[in-house]
Amino acid sequence: KQYLIETDETVHFDESSLRVTQSNHWVHSAGTKRATNYHVDEKRGTVGIDNAGILPKRTGNCAHDDWAAYYTYHHARHGSCNAHHLREFAFLQERYPQDWESAMVEHLLFIKRVVEEAVAQGQSCLTADRLQIFEARYDELVQQGLASNPVPEKSPGQRGRVKQSPPKNLLDRLRDYKAAVLAFMYDFKVPFDNNLAERDIRMVKLKQKISGCFRSTEG
Repeated sequence: KQYLIETDETVHFDESSLRVTQSNHWVHSAGTKRATNYHVDEKRGTVGIDNAGILPKRTGNCAHDDWAAYYTYHHARHGSCNAHHLREFAFLQERYPQDWESAMVEHLLFIKRVVEEAVAQGQSCLTADRLQIFEARYDELVQQGLASNPVPEKSPGQRGRVKQSPPKNLLDRLRDYKAAVLAFMYDFKVPFDNNLAERDIRMVKLKQKISGCFRSTEG
């Protein structure tokens, strides 16, 4: 656990539901290519993350999905999973097709190729000019999306929050967590996706699928 708190490598985080002792629990994982820590908890949110004891103490790169609970740990350097974003875009292009969506997919994948080429050439970072160009295009596409998906208005007498469309929900995250979405561009140690964490969780879920549940937290 101490290694995962202190390592310079990017640590990948994920969580998933798990049946333990006939009740619903959550398995929290934190891992690199070298080591993985699993923590089973009755809580999914910050309580469970705190009990796992890694992210609350970590200041280095942390890869995860856009679950809001992860972003409450402001001392960490966050990297968002763009594989999740690409899957969301694939859904949106089927159900809510808009021009900015396909353009953003092309932009993210283009940056990914540029980073991979730079790494292959032994470079440690992109030039400031190139970063500025990529950021400007990203901001432009987000603004295009927001213009096409305005905040829904409340009906007369309606109480509570107004439900937003899936494109607007994604746009809010792309705007608010821009630094995390583009973390792989700023720091080559941060991967484009969080697939390592999903692989870490997979065998735990496979065990549950076969047996139905775990009889104890120790198991």
